[in-house]
Amino acid sequence: MNYAIVTAKVDPQTKKEAQKVAKKLGIPLSVVIKAFLKQFARSKAIEFSARDEEPNKYLKSVMMKAEESYKKGKTSPAFTTADDAVKYLEDRGI
Repeated sequence: MNYAIVTAKVDPQTKKEAQKVAKKLGIPLSVVIKAFLKQFARSKAIEFSARDEEPNKYLKSVMMKAEESYKKGKTSPAFTTADDAVKYLEDRGI
């Protein structure tokens, strides 16, 4: 089978972490990249998962402030369901 070489610039830490995960799974990093590219070509979409992602300090602080505002009733406006939000927008012609 013929192969083409793909070159991509990735920061060293990301490469190191990806190699570590691939090794843990028992597959070379090149297999991971090939699988991703094949999936991308088939689906014409990029899917990401945030299963193990941890929000950074800034995002955590913003989320805490939003939660506090919500508990104090300081929202404009607040919805309990997606249907309520859609109805609100539709009522305003949006």
